[in-house]
Amino acid sequence: MTGLVLFGIALLCLFLGYSVAFTFAGVSVLIGVIVLGADLFAFMPYRIMSIMENTTMMAIPMFVFMGIVLQKTGLAERLLESSAKLFGGISGGVAVSTIIVGALLAASTGVVGASVVAMGVISLPVMLKNNYHQPTAAGVICAAGTLGQIIPPSIILIILGDVMGVPVGDLFRAAVIPGVLLIVVYTLYILILGKIKPEYCPPIEVTEDRRTILVQAVKDIFPPLLLIVTVLGSIFTGIATPTESSAIGAVGALVLSAIYGRFSFKRVHEISGETVKVTAMIFAVLVGATAFSMVFSYSGSEYLVEDFFTQLPGDKWTFIILAMLTIMLLGFFIDFIEISFLVVPILTPVAMLLDIDLIWFAILISMNLQTSFSTPPFGFSLFYLKGVAPKSLKTTTIYKGVIPFILMQVLVLLLVILFPEYLILQ
Repeated sequence: MTGLVLFGIALLCLFLGYSVAFTFAGVSVLIGVIVLGADLFAFMPYRIMSIMENTTMMAIPMFVFMGIVLQKTGLAERLLESSAKLFGGISGGVAVSTIIVGALLAASTGVVGASVVAMGVISLPVMLKNNYHQPTAAGVICAAGTLGQIIPPSIILIILGDVMGVPVGDLFRAAVIPGVLLIVVYTLYILILGKIKPEYCPPIEVTEDRRTILVQAVKDIFPPLLLIVTVLGSIFTGIATPTESSAIGAVGALVLSAIYGRFSFKRVHEISGETVKVTAMIFAVLVGATAFSMVFSYSGSEYLVEDFFTQLPGDKWTFIILAMLTIMLLGFFIDFIEISFLVVPILTPVAMLLDIDLIWFAILISMNLQTSFSTPPFGFSLFYLKGVAPKSLKTTTIYKGVIPFILMQVLVLLLVILFPEYLILQ
């Protein structure tokens, strides 16, 4: 029962609003000392050292830095403005441009919060000013922002690769088609909606000539796109590891900021500070989660979970359905980082025992977490958007707007579950 008590107290503390890292560490030490004795934690320094020496995890601060550079230097803003002018002349054009830029930001930041906030500040006012249907405008931003959960170089894929013991490069490769499929489904939905109900997403008036808009769009979109292709291409072709390519991305983002005249050492200092905050938070959670998983494992609870799932009827499919439902429900209340470090280490040994492809399973988890990011009432992207939206945009309006996109995410998730041989690149 030790593992169940440990898990229950940790979830209770998280729901009550206590810090994630200190909850994991504090509950683990308390229960571990009482049940297993203080000698158990003699191993902790070695575990912490192995975390700090993990070269795969070094990619996290680099990719976070790359994304914050694009956001703070205004490059993300230029992307949105140029894309809006390029597609704005058609029904749903601004929404389509938001989806495309959301995908580009996802492929350059991997951080959902940064993408949602950036588009909420820049794209939402344009859509509302041009009489877009408010729920549709909100839904598009939340859906496009959460693409950072699945499109490489997603931070969650890096974490899952480390937690599940699978190559991050393989996860990046496997996530490409599901990510592109989501973009295509979102775009088709907006274009069809624009045909059926043009009043929901009317075209905007573009005063500049087409040639000027096209030239400006190429100037604003091509360099960041080239950086993304370089980073991901170096991983997929085997030229560089994810860690090495993250360094390329960080330096490349600084070069872009210099090319566009947005570079300054003061800004770099500010960006570095933001990067340290995000990285420190992730690694603090990781250290606490390590203590948690150690107590959970040494108490024998790991075998209890294995026995429970292996004795269920339906073999691996019952396990996958229960695992997906559990992750989705937890995603309503706690962040993807906590789920990755708290739940995934418990599920991974069972998946291995049932001979489930861990690459495929990791992609399912990532897509599931993406869905939970947008699901009312506690989806984090909903609150990111509400934080920067005008007061006239009600929370219930945002809830209403994300429902079609949640259904589309679930549809694509089901397709990946049923047809992995076509949708997962190995």
